[in-house]
Amino acid sequence: MTRTATLDRRTNETAITGRIDLDGSGVSAVDTGLGFLDHMVVTLAKYAGFDLELSAVGDTVVDDHHTVEDCAIVLGRGITEALGDRVGIRRFGYAYAALDESLVRTVVDLSGRPWHEVHLGFARDRIGDVATENIIHFFRTLAIEARMALHVDLIRGDNDHHRAEAAFKATALALRSAVELTGADTPSTKGTLT
Repeated sequence: MTRTATLDRRTNETAITGRIDLDGSGVSAVDTGLGFLDHMVVTLAKYAGFDLELSAVGDTVVDDHHTVEDCAIVLGRGITEALGDRVGIRRFGYAYAALDESLVRTVVDLSGRPWHEVHLGFARDRIGDVATENIIHFFRTLAIEARMALHVDLIRGDNDHHRAEAAFKATALALRSAVELTGADTPSTKGTLT
């Protein structure tokens, strides 16, 4: 069983292509036109164990919003497509990730029902070329499109780069656990996660 998906989204604001393999080894090639977003998406792929190719051309002359949002849309949809009927997955995942003084906890439920609680307490307006509000938006959009409950909470931390990177690492590790195949039936008393 291959758990892969082709990523493709073309609008008047962005053109995004790529491929995701949930059972990879964390190898990625990412070029979104936004250096900090590239860094975070590479981090996500690495620690989730996803092989990922992602190329985006966006209207960054306007700002970073559309590119960040649409990358999250295609990644979330790619996860959803690659998971298929979600039979046999662990479903739940949680992880803590530290980066120096920053500590973040992420809990994931691949329930088929999107929900997002993302609380990172950023102090700065931007990290590199990405607005911190759009980092929050990335996680929220990812949760909606991957049809998962996603809780990302800063426990402590002062440096915004560290807060963001710890959040992506914790989310990646939680996803890695949640997508794991256990060989069991559908992990739901409802009998379906779709």
